Amino acid sequence: MKDKIILSMSEEKLSALEMYLAQRNTTLTSEIDKYAEQLYNKNVPQNVREYIELTSDSKPVRKLKPSKNSEGRPPSEQ
Repeated sequence: MKDKIILSMSEEKLSALEMYLAQRNTTLTSEIDKYAEQLYNKNVPQNVREYIELTSDSKPVRKLKPSKNSEGRPPSEQ
């Protein structure tokens, strides 16, 4: 699950930043994502990052079963 971060910036600054980032073929979101990853790698100890990777990778993925109508047949067979 990803959390959201809210930043405050004047409309003029935001508009100018987005315009110049577009000239470099990038977006504000991608640049902030890169910077956040750099901050994470710089500040969170390696062993903690490894633990987080191990625990997030080992979570089982649940698949949803197809819904059935009142007769017990999948919707595609109706």
